[in-house]
Amino acid sequence: MLKFDFSFFKKLSAREKRLTIPTVLTISRMILVPFIVIAMIVHHWGIAFWLFLIAVFTDTVDGSLARLSGEKTFLGTCLDPVADKLLILSCFFTLAFVQSPLFTIPLWFVLLVLIKELIVIGGALIILLLGGRLNICPTWLGKITTVAQISFIIWLFACYFFHWLPIKTYHTMLGIVILLTLLSLIQYVRIGFHTIEG
Repeated sequence: MLKFDFSFFKKLSAREKRLTIPTVLTISRMILVPFIVIAMIVHHWGIAFWLFLIAVFTDTVDGSLARLSGEKTFLGTCLDPVADKLLILSCFFTLAFVQSPLFTIPLWFVLLVLIKELIVIGGALIILLLGGRLNICPTWLGKITTVAQISFIIWLFACYFFHWLPIKTYHTMLGIVILLTLLSLIQYVRIGFHTIEG
């Protein structure tokens, strides 16, 4: 678990900023994002589906590999959540605007997810500017929310790929993701206020 403030960042060693195999996997996930988006735009849902699964696989592997090999670095710890949010938000935004005969993701839902991430990032920056110490390790609720969002996208891709149209399942999963997103936002806001007050 890494904690840092500005003074810690300045003293960061080259070892913490080096490129390791887990970090390369994280970067590869970011590189896959535009290819997934393009595949979605041109309605190559099969390609988008498999590329997204590969990206999710790198997300599963990089953290575990970093812990098992002792190659957990500050750079990798910072890039991992960035790669996750970039992947999730890019897919949600594309699903909101791409023309599809199946499901359409509401734009307000995408804006909710985006606003939640902006509030969390903005809160973290405020804590740093106030000289506080920031814990960049996600909470369990945050992890569950990310898993739910990724699972929802995989399910949507599967629907497009296999031409499914389970309306009740769609609304149920959308409701679960909305609830978890709101709960995780509330939790991070509370943590932020406690950090500032402490």
